[in-house]
Amino acid sequence: MDRPSVRCGTVLAVLFGLAACWPAMGCRGVMTTAAYLFNGTDVEAEFAGLKGKTVAVVCRPLVSLQYRNSNAARDLAQQITLLLQENVSKIKTVDQRKVAKWIDENTWEEFSEVGKAMKADMVVGVDLEEFSIYQGQTLYQGKANTTVRVYDCKNGRKMVFEKNLPQTVYPPNSAVPTSSRPEAEFRRAFVKVLAEQIARHFYAHDPYADMNQDTSAM
Repeated sequence: MDRPSVRCGTVLAVLFGLAACWPAMGCRGVMTTAAYLFNGTDVEAEFAGLKGKTVAVVCRPLVSLQYRNSNAARDLAQQITLLLQENVSKIKTVDQRKVAKWIDENTWEEFSEVGKAMKADMVVGVDLEEFSIYQGQTLYQGKANTTVRVYDCKNGRKMVFEKNLPQTVYPPNSAVPTSSRPEAEFRRAFVKVLAEQIARHFYAHDPYADMNQDTSAM
């Protein structure tokens, strides 16, 4: 028997059980449980305005980070772009190579300037205020602080979304010995986690997806 059939059979069995428990649980309890079974635990996007838009992602590090973590901002922008492509309906994203080339060749101050140059409808701007992957000399633990803003480049370049994210820590409750994996590998894993923390503000997602980060980091 295939997986869809098994899942369908399981859901039907549970629904029959809920029907039997109707007098004890009441209408609201039964309906809430049924909704969970069919819809899962996903929460809606905090900002859904990227759907169907042409979007440029720009990540800007603090000056002090540009030398110590020169590639972190670009890697983060690339990962966010990929996540938006995979999860936001009908979105068109600007190629990160094009964005990076324009940033290198031009002087700019506002994220909306980059969006306009890229002929984007929206620009997702990320200020990377802290980025580190070491806890001492022999342990990895990624830490980052970010602020995310979205500008509508077709409507006066006005800011339509702003979020100062809580500090991202990976893994959140432990550290990883540097002897257990190469630095580049841990850095890639941390950038991916950070990108997910940012990008999921723009699409429905499972709020419990981060629960096993300490295990997966090892």
